[in-house]
Amino acid sequence: MRSIWKGALTFGLVNVPVKVYAATEDHDISFHQVHAEDRGRIRYRRICEECGKQVEFRDIAKAYTSDDDEMVIITDEDLASIPKDITREIEVVEFVPADQLDPVMFDRAYYLEPDGKSTKAYQLLQKTLAGTDRIAIAHFALRSKTRLAALRVKGKTLMVQTLLWPDEIRDPEFSSLEKEAKISKAELDMANQVVDSMTKDFEPDQHADEYQEKLRELIENKLAQGESYTPPEPAGESLDKDVSDLLASLEATLKASSQKK
Repeated sequence: MRSIWKGALTFGLVNVPVKVYAATEDHDISFHQVHAEDRGRIRYRRICEECGKQVEFRDIAKAYTSDDDEMVIITDEDLASIPKDITREIEVVEFVPADQLDPVMFDRAYYLEPDGKSTKAYQLLQKTLAGTDRIAIAHFALRSKTRLAALRVKGKTLMVQTLLWPDEIRDPEFSSLEKEAKISKAELDMANQVVDSMTKDFEPDQHADEYQEKLRELIENKLAQGESYTPPEPAGESLDKDVSDLLASLEATLKASSQKK
């Protein structure tokens, strides 16, 4: 793993230098889009609806559309004028009982590694959280965005998990649930018995993404059976010089250069 952020975890007057690592990774298989007829790659271009021309990144501005469809341009200067309290600190602001955090609030998870010569302060906070069944609420900035986060323990490691802000969580309002259904005691007792019969300790390793496994098996079988092909080279005159896929741009440049020699 490579650290994505360096800073300090502050706990009262205690300052613990830390490195931050992404705790999760996506293993879903991704696909390219191709033209079924000739198997050429599909590229997306940024076309202006007003003039019909392709627009380069440097000519693209940010705009906000209001509820009544009024639009306003937001420039880099506008954004720079907003005061930012961007520091390199994960500041613990309070401690709360672990059961008071609704899981719906949890967003991205990150591991914290001590980045100093001594790990004593790090281990002190880890043992304190583990022993008190508390979660620390913290504020910090990641990728120029202010985050609300929960600092908790995973084994011997401290983990910071970004939280959604309260106004980012929708209230469930379903008219179908406004009327209370009549549930008999016998039905409730039977449902409880079913739950009891299926209750066991949670073991994550016992669960797997069967669809991704079958999809990977399908792809490997196609490769083994010789159903793969070499993508055709794009025609020089129709090559998109501002493609979003950087790797494809570099490959196209290299090919064009070798053809001139």
